Amino acid sequence: MTAPRPLARGRILALLGILLCAFSLRSAVASLSPLLDYVAADFAVSAVVLGLIGTAPPVCFAIFGLCTPLLERRFGLERVTVLALTAIAAGLVLRGFAGGSLSLLFTTALIFAGVGMGNILVPPLVKKYFADRIGVMLTLYTTAMAVSTVLPPLVAVPVADAAGWRVSLGLWGVFALAGIVPWVLMLATGRTAGLPAGAAARGTEAADADPAVLSTGPIAVAPTSSRLFARLLRLPLAWSIAVVFSTSSIMAYVAFAWLPSMVSEIAGVSAVEAGLLLSLFAVMGLPASLLVPVLVVRFQATRPVYAVGSIAGLLGVLGLLLWSNPVTVWLWTGLFGIVGVMFPLALVLISIRSRTPESAVVLSSFVQSVGYVIAAGFPLVVGVLHETTGSWRVPLLVILGVLIVAIPFGFIAGSRRTVEEEWERRHGRW
Repeated sequence: MTAPRPLARGRILALLGILLCAFSLRSAVASLSPLLDYVAADFAVSAVVLGLIGTAPPVCFAIFGLCTPLLERRFGLERVTVLALTAIAAGLVLRGFAGGSLSLLFTTALIFAGVGMGNILVPPLVKKYFADRIGVMLTLYTTAMAVSTVLPPLVAVPVADAAGWRVSLGLWGVFALAGIVPWVLMLATGRTAGLPAGAAARGTEAADADPAVLSTGPIAVAPTSSRLFARLLRLPLAWSIAVVFSTSSIMAYVAFAWLPSMVSEIAGVSAVEAGLLLSLFAVMGLPASLLVPVLVVRFQATRPVYAVGSIAGLLGVLGLLLWSNPVTVWLWTGLFGIVGVMFPLALVLISIRSRTPESAVVLSSFVQSVGYVIAAGFPLVVGVLHETTGSWRVPLLVILGVLIVAIPFGFIAGSRRTVEEEWERRHGRW
């Protein structure tokens, strides 16, 4: 058996491009909420606008996730990646110049339009350029996303104190601009061929992978993306991965929008501690980014990983609901943060539950668009429930209910087969 290619040999630009793109996808989300008090000191930001800003990520991700396969088929993965990163960079820079709540909302929507496209594109890019190193690359890029989730809450306030909130918001655009460069160079030099078909079936890493990654039978020509998308609508496996992804999104975007306010009110912590607790929530996803791809790709541990995330999330929410004080809130927030294992888990499943980069694009679009549609209203709902009831008890009960309802879907997502295989078992040839 031929050994897999060294990770960077002949594809260093693709490696840099994927990692910088991945870094930009989460820094855009996590950089605003710690600075809302600073922004409000310059101009009024209503509760409605705050709710819309909290809802903007999943809404934009759903809309542009649906559009991305059409753009990819017309222009190619690399060109659409450049478009996505350009939108992110422009939105981040322009958000630093926002003069009112509406411009803050519109620039945030521009950022998340780019992030919505990037979310869909990264798993297929990994499959195209690193089919022989899927486990390693999934670890690297989910780690980049985890790091970019942790850093903004840690540095946002100090940078705002030193240079102003506008600089603190806009500086993250540098990473998106840097991410454009490798893809432009690859397009200019014609180095966008990726790996030959079947590369994933060579090398020791692929040999150890989930059997669903390796297809020994003939691979039929993929149908158009619209036909493939329609087929996914009929597959429980695809819907289950989408629910896993949506659960992760609900937890993350509710936390990004409301966790600092939540812990300040229910545990009596300061604004600085609230920002640190948001970073703690985010940092709990970092070990998951390192471990989940290996556990799933090499050891087929989808269901145990999902069980750990669900149980920890339930314990964390129950603790926040029933036993919060300035000391215990750190434990409950940390446990709640472990629910972040669902995010890299869903991304790994997108890659290994599809046979080809083409089907990975559409599965990625389906999972993320459906997931974000499900998640879209939750930040706004949580804010409205808090405003209406005057406490965080009902919102926390809703979050608890979401985690409980999602449990069966996580176990269905652990089925070790591709969506193509599931279709063939149910309906015949793919």
